[in-house]
Amino acid sequence: MKNKGFTAINVLGLALGLATCLLIVFYVFDELSFDRYNVNLEHIYRLNNNIKFGGNEGVYSESPAPTAAALKADFPEIEQVTRFRQRGGNLVKKGDHNIQEDMMVYADPSVFKVFTLPMIDGDPATALKETHSVVINEKTALKYFNTTNAVGKVLTFNDTALYKVTGVMKNIPKQSHFDFDFFISMSSLNESKDDSWFSNNFDTYILFRPDADINRFTAKLPEFVKKHAEPQLQSILHMNFATLEKGGNYFRFSPFPLKKIHLESTAKYDLGTKGDIKIVYIFSAIAIFILLIACVNFMNLSTARSSNRAKEVGVRKVLGSPRKYLIAQFLTESVMVTLAGAIIAVLLAWGFLPLFNQMSGKELAVTPQIISWLIPVMVVFIIMVGCIAGSYPALFLSGFQPIEVLKGKLASGFKGGMLRSSLVVFQFFISIVLIIGTFVIYNQLQYIQNKDVGYNRDHVMIINRTWTLGKKAKVFKDEVKQLAGVKNATMTGFLPTGGDNNNSTLFKDPVLDAKRSVQSAIWTIDEDYIPTLGIKVKTGRNFSREMKTDTDAIIINEAAEQLLGFKDPLNQLLYLPMDSKASIMKPFHIVGVIKNFNFKSLRESVTPLVLFDSDDTGALTVRMNSTDIPGLLAQIKSKWASLSPNLQFDYSFMNEDYEGLYRAEQRTGKIAVAFTSLAVVIACLGLFGLAAYAAEQRTKEIGIRKVLGASISTIVGMLSKDFIKLVLIAILVAAPVGWFFMNKWLEGFAYRQEFQWWVVILAGVGAILIAFITISFQSIKAALTNPVKSLKSE
Repeated sequence: MKNKGFTAINVLGLALGLATCLLIVFYVFDELSFDRYNVNLEHIYRLNNNIKFGGNEGVYSESPAPTAAALKADFPEIEQVTRFRQRGGNLVKKGDHNIQEDMMVYADPSVFKVFTLPMIDGDPATALKETHSVVINEKTALKYFNTTNAVGKVLTFNDTALYKVTGVMKNIPKQSHFDFDFFISMSSLNESKDDSWFSNNFDTYILFRPDADINRFTAKLPEFVKKHAEPQLQSILHMNFATLEKGGNYFRFSPFPLKKIHLESTAKYDLGTKGDIKIVYIFSAIAIFILLIACVNFMNLSTARSSNRAKEVGVRKVLGSPRKYLIAQFLTESVMVTLAGAIIAVLLAWGFLPLFNQMSGKELAVTPQIISWLIPVMVVFIIMVGCIAGSYPALFLSGFQPIEVLKGKLASGFKGGMLRSSLVVFQFFISIVLIIGTFVIYNQLQYIQNKDVGYNRDHVMIINRTWTLGKKAKVFKDEVKQLAGVKNATMTGFLPTGGDNNNSTLFKDPVLDAKRSVQSAIWTIDEDYIPTLGIKVKTGRNFSREMKTDTDAIIINEAAEQLLGFKDPLNQLLYLPMDSKASIMKPFHIVGVIKNFNFKSLRESVTPLVLFDSDDTGALTVRMNSTDIPGLLAQIKSKWASLSPNLQFDYSFMNEDYEGLYRAEQRTGKIAVAFTSLAVVIACLGLFGLAAYAAEQRTKEIGIRKVLGASISTIVGMLSKDFIKLVLIAILVAAPVGWFFMNKWLEGFAYRQEFQWWVVILAGVGAILIAFITISFQSIKAALTNPVKSLKSE
């Protein structure tokens, strides 16, 4: 209790580090727990589709409709298969109003045999066998019927379709890569009976038998594809798979483990929001590093201060205290201080958990499951850190001869503490790496925010789900366009900030040839789309209602133009298959080429895009030229209500939707800033304590120097230089490490800000300034001390 300030610094540093580590551990634990509620987790795989065709290649989470049944029939090692087909949401009637429900999926009856989805009411074996049957979760049952005993009740979709509730299941855990409220019987969907092997719309999941060999199964898949899909390939492209692959194309299936989907899947069109295993690794490393900084601080300060107790040890030994009692005393004191830090850390972590949830977008809570592993881990941590930190005074000091100690021969300053210097370098190495990482993340987010993506997203409002207006949708668009604050408006569900997706292959000739094709995104738009979004036309023209032939016209982007290889693409013909077997080929003529715009995330390069002039009532996108946004919004709401008073009005702003595409990176940036700041604070607390200790050890030297005429700046420089040297060494080590890891992170973006060396310089200068300010407080205090007080004992 003699050194309350010193002990407080020690405990606070340890508590901050441990609290930060706990918060990150909660986050990592949550990320790693996705889909682990499934009893058969280790045996469930999703069938991925690996395709290269028409100049594009990619991995897709979806496979053809007939795949599931064929797999079940051909492979005895498969116990069950099930499919999902997501086709957007529906309006569900509640009283006199319709509520838009988006979390809907068509599912096979076997879904309850593959996944662990416990039923509250109903029989999972028969729940989805009937056409127009639906299984809902308990949240939805309470929402529409005020009870979970809803089997036999009826839901009305889109004012016309009646669906009988045949089951109520428990809410799917948050840690799931899909989170649907409605499971609609697959037999209600005609598309599910399609026999095409080249139309990929279904997520297919496989439950293997426990003794299945996944590698052997994977090896047999090429023959499986050849057996089932090759006849259709011959019919469509007049070639077999061997010829297809000779041309550099392929069509392959591969199983992907359910437990890896959330964090490690790179497939397109995954269900739900994906995590990133790299972020988990980064946060885990940050947690370990911050904990190490805190522990190193604790041990460093404990061992540094312990030499001041040498005389106490000498006196105790003279008075007959055995060495084992001294060892026990020092270890007990150290463990008790560690225990105090751990208790404060747990309270801090619990108190800051709501704020951390807000930053990370999580709903983390301290559950019995977490407590079950947290308590034993904390006990081990307290004993381990306490014993290591107390081992120096316990074993080293207790072994000295009392006569040597009492003669003052143990006095030793900061100099010569090679281990202690190494630990300071280690602390600042970690802090500087974290500072570099934070700067790089911030720069990339700024680059994303300011990059010219090829369209103008400012002052653009999106009224979602205008398809619910039916035939009145066109009237709604015309009325909105007439409002004073509206510059233009376009109606389509295909938007660059998220919306509908559709892909197909177009051919240069009516006779299909893989070498003369392009796989492309297919968007249906109207003549107002390009001017409303400010997309630039490179050559040719936009669609026009005055041109009757534009129903057979298309506009392509530069990426499609490049792959097609036309010298002059205008008026060239492209042929689109009008059914899944390509039995009907319709020609479309190119009337324009638009500049590339990023219609996907900046993580991906711009790929071919073909625009068709066709009615699409998915959403209404409005470009505003009014400063009175609330007033204009009220007018648009009024127009909506006049056309359909019982329908929900839902809108967003394109700028906000664009930012939403990078919400994960934004959250990562915020968390990185917070944790980097904490790491620096913890490192500075340790440096502050060591600086105080070093100044105390050199009190008489400082007094003599002042008597001999040394200035305050000279003394400050003398006390600071040893620490600054250590920080400089840390910068030299941290710079290449930070560059390596952050370059790896940037590789995840097709469009990125290259690593800037000024980041390293800024991080280094910042670390030196922070360290100098921290040290200077103690150095100046020591330099201002009256030398008479320093030397009076001599």
